[in-house]
Amino acid sequence: MSERVGVLLLAYGTPASPHEIPAYYTHIRRGRPPTPELLAELTERYEAIGGASPLLGIARTLAERLELELGERLPGEDFQVVLGMKHATPFIEDGAAVLAAAEVERTVAIVLAPHYSRLSVEEYMERVHAAEASAELGELAFVREWHLEPGYLAMLARRVQLELEHLHSLGAGAVRVLFTAHSLPSWIVEQGDPYPEQLQETATAIAQLAGVDDWAVAWQSAGRTADPWIGPDVCEVIRDLGAGADHDAVLVCPAGFVSDHLEILYDLDIQAREVAAQAGLRFARTALPNADPEFVSVLADIVQAQLAAVAG
Repeated sequence: MSERVGVLLLAYGTPASPHEIPAYYTHIRRGRPPTPELLAELTERYEAIGGASPLLGIARTLAERLELELGERLPGEDFQVVLGMKHATPFIEDGAAVLAAAEVERTVAIVLAPHYSRLSVEEYMERVHAAEASAELGELAFVREWHLEPGYLAMLARRVQLELEHLHSLGAGAVRVLFTAHSLPSWIVEQGDPYPEQLQETATAIAQLAGVDDWAVAWQSAGRTADPWIGPDVCEVIRDLGAGADHDAVLVCPAGFVSDHLEILYDLDIQAREVAAQAGLRFARTALPNADPEFVSVLADIVQAQLAAVAG
């Protein structure tokens, strides 16, 4: 008899339409409504990328494809892959309830972000464990980090090489590759959080696989708080790069992100691209994994390994 196995895919979340932006922003701010000025700024950013982020649709497609992939790999198991968002519907608790209703016997939870921080992945873990109080998830295993997953590194290395070839075909000479992730408050560094070190490890591994020597780590999408955030900011790095005469182009590989959303489509494709143009540099970025079959295979590898580790 097949075992019912649940996979809980965890993502940050996004408003599905413009009218959901106020509630979404309020949830991010832990129940404190944003000022009219902050709300207007965020709304304008969504308008600049077409009104809404594609993240929800991409994540749903990813869940569907991962369920099929796992079913093909392990036909003796009955998989159900569901989505749980941190700040928007379907919430993490909604996803847990779906798995509980399906009476899963085992659950693997994985955040769609490769690097661990107690301000990111740890908060997802806490929400999942809290949901267990009312949703029986069977034997629960949590993927804490996967920033050195071989398939993920190889996939991004190939995408770096592809974009470098394209830039060189356009006449660019020296190109600096910037590996980015979402910035977090810098006090986490003082507390020994592994997040910055893990991004450095990911960047080093991808650069080696891609044969890239001219690269650096940068940070993006810092929040608006009184606390300083981890830097250097990607736009500042691009400005400084343009101030010199050694580079013709910049290539951004957002290695801390797996899906197109506001931080990619606005912060990089609009904002960072504009800064590069002002600095006299060509700009390119690697394509995000999204629901690409290759990324589906990477996630299936991770889930399969987690199940094997627990069984062992």
